[in-house]
Amino acid sequence: MVMGSPVQANAAAALTYYSTAPGISINVRSGPGTGYTVVRVLAAGSKVPIYCQTSGTTVSGYYGTSSIWDNIDDGEYISDAYVNTGSDGYITSRCA
Repeated sequence: MVMGSPVQANAAAALTYYSTAPGISINVRSGPGTGYTVVRVLAAGSKVPIYCQTSGTTVSGYYGTSSIWDNIDDGEYISDAYVNTGSDGYITSRCA
């Protein structure tokens, strides 16, 4: 496939972004748990894509308690307890 083809553009356009908790900065970690290194911090109310989800450390946050972690970029995870997905469960595929 050629980079920049219409197929790739449509796939990128279909990516959904979700709002994070208002008023709370969120630690982005290198893996799905609080024991992983913080690689950056998201500003309060950021919007993030979710590429896949996996289980990890249980966290109590703005949107309840969850052991689901959202992969928002290569090697970057945030607790689903801080993301407004509209669901208490998985909303996309599991990370490999």
